[in-house]
Amino acid sequence: MKYDFTSIMDRRGRDAVAVDALGVLSFAPGAPREGFDAIPMWVADMNFPTVPTVPETIRERTAHPAYGYFMPREEYFDAILRWQERRHGVVGLEKRHIGHENGVLGGVVSALRVLCSRGDSVLIHSPTYVGFTSALEGNGFRLVCSPLRLDDDGIWRMDYADMERKIAEHHIHAAVFCSPHNPCGRVWEREELEKAMEIFRRHDVFVVSDEIWADIVRPGLRHIPLQSVSQDARQRTAAFYAPSKTFNLAGLTGAYHIVYNDWLRERMEKEASLSHYNGMNLLSMYALIGAYRDEGAEWLDELNRVLAGNVDYACETIRTRFDGVEVSPPQGTYMLFADCTKWCAARGKTLQELERSLWDVGVAVQDGAMFHGPCHLRINLALPRFRVEEAFRRMDEYVFNA
Repeated sequence: MKYDFTSIMDRRGRDAVAVDALGVLSFAPGAPREGFDAIPMWVADMNFPTVPTVPETIRERTAHPAYGYFMPREEYFDAILRWQERRHGVVGLEKRHIGHENGVLGGVVSALRVLCSRGDSVLIHSPTYVGFTSALEGNGFRLVCSPLRLDDDGIWRMDYADMERKIAEHHIHAAVFCSPHNPCGRVWEREELEKAMEIFRRHDVFVVSDEIWADIVRPGLRHIPLQSVSQDARQRTAAFYAPSKTFNLAGLTGAYHIVYNDWLRERMEKEASLSHYNGMNLLSMYALIGAYRDEGAEWLDELNRVLAGNVDYACETIRTRFDGVEVSPPQGTYMLFADCTKWCAARGKTLQELERSLWDVGVAVQDGAMFHGPCHLRINLALPRFRVEEAFRRMDEYVFNA
């Protein structure tokens, strides 16, 4: 491979929550006991360095010693237009449809404040991203969960009848959609998206679509933007993207929305402007420009092959070695959502006891209960392969088959 996805990137003392927060923050895994180093497999960022064009672009800009007020460069919008067309087949997108967001969650809240009043119910699929739960409930919205179901092949599917029933029962006019899905890792098929959007059209439900994981998909699959499935979906949806998951740039806090509906876009931008929080970061703009170059696309293709290999290894190890643990192989993202219900029940253990035993030996996985997975572990596989193998060796020897 041209790029380095095998070396350990030492993140200690480099402001990384994934490493420096272990045993410190209340929501973080505990620090490992003596004799074990920490393998960070919880926070959804990568233990790989970003594509070289990102630091190169930032260094070039920081060489000039003025960092005052600025306007977004045309290259910023051109980079997004080109990336969306080449990676996702988007046509008809114009600069005016694009707007900066400090983060996807902030954009989601801005859109919902336009579409809903405090106390209104919002449809969302469960399991669900913990950030949605905290952001929506913290802003006065009620989450109404429509559970995803595992089919006979172990693939997560939407329950359309349940969605429609809950929309009607709770008088819902806005839904939050996640594509690819976090934490389940589904890359939705066009037919699935069309069915969901037809329900939303029939009940006049606007959709706020988090598509931040759009670029992290298994080779051979392709993310389908929700707005592309019909003309109605194009006008009914506010979609949110960012280079942060793709290129490990979360610390630079930069995202963007794509909204074709003029009425919705103008009100979202007004809502976001009221708190004056949503100003673009200069270096975030240059990071996106650097990431969305041709070299970034080449780097991403290599990354997705590495991640697919890690997923295959992890899922096969769980299938053959961890009796009582079940997982649906993710088609997108680099996170596993492993169901440990049967394993815990057979041994009379709680999820928390299981987690502590993993953390003790340095396998810093995340509690899945906060993602509406009652006995689940959320496991980040964006590490060099030999570190994934070491983590699963420890799981095998010290925990699941101890």
